[in-house]
Order: sequence, then structure tokens, then C-alpha cells
Amino acid sequence: MSDWGPVFVALILFVLLTPGLLFQVPGHQKCVEFGNFKTSGAAIMVHALLYFALICVFLLAVKQGF
Repeated sequence: MSDWGPVFVALILFVLLTPGLLFQVPGHQKCVEFGNFKTSGAAIMVHALLYFALICVFLLAVKQGF
């Protein structure tokens, strides 16, 4: 319980990559839309893949740092 680094990395990435909060890929009218608070199935899949890739990279980096 003393290693909270991975938990904070996962939480921050989850909040930042929520579709429609900061940005959405693909958007409804454009390829990238910012702050529209709307989502679609395709956007959820793209953001899930981005989250998975970034969490793997960052958790490996955090683990290598200790």
C-alpha cells in the first residue's frame, strides 16, 4: 500500500482521456473536437485504446523508476 504512483497515473489518465471532456477523437463534425461533452461508440473505442497504450507505457516507467 505504500506505492501510490501507479494509482495516481491511472486516475489522471482516466480523467484526461474521458471522451468529450477535454477532447474527442473522432468528433461528430471534425476529426478532433474539444470540450463538446458528447461521445460516440467510436470515440469510446479510440480513447480506450489510447488509455491502454499510455497506461502500459507509464506504469512500466513508474515501475522502472523504483
